Amino acid sequence: MATISKLESACIVAGGGPAGVMLGFLLARAGVDVIVMEKHADFFRDFRGDTIHPSTLQLMHELGLLDAFLKLPHQEAHHFGLNLGGTVIGADFTELPTVCKYIALMPQWDFLNFLAGQGKRYPGFRLLMSTEVTDLIEEDDRVVGVRATGPDGDVEARAPLVAGTDGRHSTTRDRAGFEVESLGAPMDVLWMRLPRKPEEADEPALIAAAGRILVLINRGDYWQCAYLIPKGGYDELKTKGLAAFRGELAAIAPFSSDRIDTLQDWDQIKLLTVAVDRLRQWYRPGLLCIGDAAHAMSPIGGVGVNLAVQDAVATANLLAAPLKAGTVQLSDLEAVQERRAFPARMTQRFQILAQDNIIQQALDKQADFHPPLLARIGGRIPTVQRLMGRLIGLGVRPEHIHTPDMLASDTPAR
Repeated sequence: MATISKLESACIVAGGGPAGVMLGFLLARAGVDVIVMEKHADFFRDFRGDTIHPSTLQLMHELGLLDAFLKLPHQEAHHFGLNLGGTVIGADFTELPTVCKYIALMPQWDFLNFLAGQGKRYPGFRLLMSTEVTDLIEEDDRVVGVRATGPDGDVEARAPLVAGTDGRHSTTRDRAGFEVESLGAPMDVLWMRLPRKPEEADEPALIAAAGRILVLINRGDYWQCAYLIPKGGYDELKTKGLAAFRGELAAIAPFSSDRIDTLQDWDQIKLLTVAVDRLRQWYRPGLLCIGDAAHAMSPIGGVGVNLAVQDAVATANLLAAPLKAGTVQLSDLEAVQERRAFPARMTQRFQILAQDNIIQQALDKQADFHPPLLARIGGRIPTVQRLMGRLIGLGVRPEHIHTPDMLASDTPAR
């Protein structure tokens, strides 16, 4: 008979994405015993959100980690340009009230490895890789732990709180029976790489023309490309063949014509099925969902990673002390949703606005694409560009670090 590993902790974090690893790190930093479970063997995913926004860089500064963090390979984007049917508008990050007035373009695996490395400095931080949460343990209508499969077999872990940070396909929210409100999305995204020449522009850009939208993110010697297609249109695209797809890319980005043949196989092109949704209630006794598990975001603005990090900071700020004292109540979990639901709703509202008025129209091959008048006029005004930069770079209600550092006992909590 197979043995079951039994673990105990003050908090179990289900999912090792940005929300999960940041939450685990901050709780351990504050002296809370925490287990983070990540189903994969490492953090390497070729196409994940790679934009670390000024709000997250500011948190690195508040933690005293910014200098070390910026030693990791990255590119800086001080502006973001959008070419909407020939109309170029932009977002300007250069006047944000932050230490770093730019987006850092960095592979997400480097970001997560950095956070995990910081977490391991604290005795209460345990990161279990290749450990997938498969179910919740419930007693008397309360979540008291999780069941998981690990590299050595089954795991049963118990804690006063389970934090569901397992993304848009969350097992924890599914097992909890939470009600999900779907907001819809008119597109899916194809991720791929194209070689980049040193003399080419170094800041991210979005190009939209009738029936096509392409986002280009500088990753040094290659462009990370996001090609937006109508929802459910991937099979039709594949039916037309790879040569036809390369032709579409070359049409929207003529500069790529001399390297488009590097796409030799559909395996080089990864499909991201876009979903925008949110939970009506993020919590129940013993369980709290945050990040994409609570509110799956559209890729518009690249804000998903940073919103998840903000959720983690707010959760640590509100729950570190009661977790350490063993006094977490349902009202504490409710306070997290009250703090973070408004930023999530507002961000999704802006994303839906962009989806309905720009993305959906641009993907309609039957109509000439004309950007909204407000975008055509306002997008050229420096004040509007700075407001765009603030919305993307800082977001709604950015959080700050208020938890203490247990390794710096002479430093009071902020």
